[in-house]
Amino acid sequence: MTANLLLLTAILTIHAGSDDLAISHFKTSGYQGWVKTGSAFNSGPALDEKLKKLGIENSPDGAVATTKFEGDGPRGTLTSPEFKISRKYISFLISGGNQQHNAGLNLLIHGRIVKSATGWRNDRLVPVSWDVSRLSGKRAKVQIVDDVSGDWGHINVDHIVQTDKPERLPTVTGPLYKESLRPQFHFTARQWTLDKLNPGMREEGWINDLNGLIYYEGEYHMFAQRWNKCWLHAVSRDLVHWTELEPAFWEESQDSGVQSGTCVIDYDNTSGLSPNKATPPMVAFWSRQDNRSQCLHYSLDHGRTWTFYPKNPIMDFPERDPKVFWYAPGKHWVMVMYGSGQYHIFTSPNLLDWKDEQKPIHDSYECPDFFEMPIDGNVNNKKWVLIQGNGNYSIGEFDGREFKEEGERHPCDIGPNFYATQSWANTDTGDGKRIQAAWMRGSEFPEMPFNQEISFPCELTLRTTPAGLRIFRQPIAAIASLHDGSDSWSDKHLNANENLPLQPSGRLFHIKAEVNIPEGSKLVFNIRGVPVVLTSKTVESGANPASVHGHVETVEILVDVASIETFVNGGEISATRYVLPRENVLSVHAEGGPATIKSLTVYQLKSIWP
Repeated sequence: MTANLLLLTAILTIHAGSDDLAISHFKTSGYQGWVKTGSAFNSGPALDEKLKKLGIENSPDGAVATTKFEGDGPRGTLTSPEFKISRKYISFLISGGNQQHNAGLNLLIHGRIVKSATGWRNDRLVPVSWDVSRLSGKRAKVQIVDDVSGDWGHINVDHIVQTDKPERLPTVTGPLYKESLRPQFHFTARQWTLDKLNPGMREEGWINDLNGLIYYEGEYHMFAQRWNKCWLHAVSRDLVHWTELEPAFWEESQDSGVQSGTCVIDYDNTSGLSPNKATPPMVAFWSRQDNRSQCLHYSLDHGRTWTFYPKNPIMDFPERDPKVFWYAPGKHWVMVMYGSGQYHIFTSPNLLDWKDEQKPIHDSYECPDFFEMPIDGNVNNKKWVLIQGNGNYSIGEFDGREFKEEGERHPCDIGPNFYATQSWANTDTGDGKRIQAAWMRGSEFPEMPFNQEISFPCELTLRTTPAGLRIFRQPIAAIASLHDGSDSWSDKHLNANENLPLQPSGRLFHIKAEVNIPEGSKLVFNIRGVPVVLTSKTVESGANPASVHGHVETVEILVDVASIETFVNGGEISATRYVLPRENVLSVHAEGGPATIKSLTVYQLKSIWP
């Protein structure tokens, strides 16, 4: 009898545990028990006939928390009483604006946003759910936020419940970094609070322009844009394995913008931003959306937390993308900033007060990168290199106030997806190498919870060629840390139309080959249905063929889930290319005549993600 009673009790407990627990009771009690701020929720919930007048559709309860009564102007928040998370999901219906964190529904634990959802610029309520199983037992609140005025500056929420059987399961269900199209050794952004496929430019999961790349005390910092919503932040010890941190800092208010810029380490505390010279500030420069307010944040803990400089803006000057560095010979700071088709040069003793040197660099384009490099590795013979946002570079002399270009401009990379490139600063405190990466603009991942990717880091060297000084780009040597087995061939002579299958397991590869291609012949690498074409003097991968100064002798190819990066003759020419695989094949064949593969190794690669 006792055993039967225990079994019945267990069944009843399980059944009771599956019942939904309501978080909102807008129909019966309005917003009673909820805490309001601002004016957006003053009119109470929309009931029955008012829903029709407001155009809000698909409410099962006939009662919706909304900020639409007075149009898109009022702002405010509505926060629920605290509750204990005791079901696997929190389910709700939502519609209205789609400004993440500024117009939507947030789940708060200890005041921190851990889940977030927005509308879709539509007033038809749709079901959404959050998987909160890992938060079981924690105390939480939900908060409806409307901090947006203007277009779609309202939000509608209904029927918030804890449940084990949501009307609609979360969209993103796969493990982080294991999604089917997630690049495995190229950096992509993650979602922190959203649960959304195909994120847009200002939403979690999106990444674009790199900015503020810096090395400091053994750690490489990668900052990047979420389209001026915030600065994304990731750190690495080897430039291969990355840990993405939560965004470093955000725009001050909706659409005020926090655009691209630079990080520096103020070792001498010239700015006075640190109370202790032994703890130099990491200072981040950026431009507001108005394209004239130049501002900064600073950090005293290796970029983990950031302080908004209270006297921002430090300068009012059009336009944006400040590149800042210390010029040791002159013992002053230099800022190169894009504006009106030019790069303007400013100097400062303290990072806070800036002087326009009135020596602009004409015919310039966005996101400058500017640094000094040794020629052929000779540290006693250097030139300055200026790289524009479109990847074109020029070489010349710089005296701390004026840059004098010498010769024509040349592309760093000939691929179709190479943009807003930047290099890591302050590496002279480490190994001294100049390492570059770029936003692979246009790299879209259909039905994935991330969007866009970053090219693999490459070491830059400045070398003498028969045509003059040129930048060479090669994948950093640390790529070898990902090698996980290999297949090799040597002295393979291919007749015209002869094919050499390369069929290693996996889908991540590092290919290195030494070749001999006679004039009139082509050597074509088939990378999952995508050709990389070599002739005796050219390489072609996603763009028009580009010529080397002598003959094509070596080729190196990085193959990730959705990219092919090609490097010829030690990086004399590189081609960065986003591409989704078209078939499952890896091979090389000759066309138009014979070709010889002196040596060829295909390394399988491990993922950088845990």
